[in-house]
Amino acid sequence: MNSYLDTTKDVYKQAALTPDVGLCCTTTPVWQLPNLDVPGKMLDMNYGCGSTVNPRDLVNNPTVLYVGVGGGMELLQFSYFSRQKGNVIGIDVVDEMLAASAENFKAAEELNDWFSPDFVDLRKGDALNLPVEDSSIDVAAQNCLFNIFKIDDLKKALEEMYRVLKPNGRLVLSDPICEYPMPENLKNDERLRALCLSGALPLKEYIDLITSVGFGTVEVRAKRPYRILDPKNYNIDNIIFIESVEVCAIKDPMPEDGPCVFTGKTAIYYGQEELFDDHNGHVLLQNQPLAVCDKTAAALTDTGKDEIYVSESTYFYDGGGCC
Repeated sequence: MNSYLDTTKDVYKQAALTPDVGLCCTTTPVWQLPNLDVPGKMLDMNYGCGSTVNPRDLVNNPTVLYVGVGGGMELLQFSYFSRQKGNVIGIDVVDEMLAASAENFKAAEELNDWFSPDFVDLRKGDALNLPVEDSSIDVAAQNCLFNIFKIDDLKKALEEMYRVLKPNGRLVLSDPICEYPMPENLKNDERLRALCLSGALPLKEYIDLITSVGFGTVEVRAKRPYRILDPKNYNIDNIIFIESVEVCAIKDPMPEDGPCVFTGKTAIYYGQEELFDDHNGHVLLQNQPLAVCDKTAAALTDTGKDEIYVSESTYFYDGGGCC
């Protein structure tokens, strides 16, 4: 195994044995759902930078895969929507994290009369070689794990997620991103990488890697401030601003003209006619907003039609779009 992955294992072994509340700082409030009570230790071990749990993804009792179990909080949340034995699979390479998660499920069972630990199938495994059958998963997820990987390993991890998903399955990711070039000394600092700081990529590069393995649709669901790296505390010349991003990639067929990437753009037609038809599958009703992918936004802008407004990216998209 690569030395930086050994360092990562050591960091999360310690985080399993002694919960480290400051290890990560999620930017998404914990879901408040009826009859869902999250044990305190699970909250302390919420080692993520966002959330991968979205009710829109979790209809019809999906089989869920979660890689990098942490304290088990998101596994518990997924189980809330999929209350069947073994329907949620949790994978981790760190024995101590698997053991801590299993203990936390016992506490969760005491607090939640609907929950049974056998809803979750905990498995030891590696994100680069998942112990999961091809095309067997409806929803796969990871939170603040893939940013630890260097590019070749990151692509392999994405390929593995693509492999295990069913057609039209969803990969939900939450990771730090950074538009400022990360200095090489930070990139190569194994501990900073393990702490989910120096592996952050620019959003476009992150999305390009996701689509390069075959995902035909990508939704950027949220983007929020996350961390600051400053010259007083790190060996750098300038302040580096890191954000967290929540993304859903769908195993759709790849369109001939490239992937559909939704970054929160909206188109509005405000002309005199009842509608505008671009004769490419997109119909804009008069003064009715339509979420559009970046390809469609560019095509509508290129029409030169004055009565079409196309917004900038909001980096918030929650469905109902053009594709």
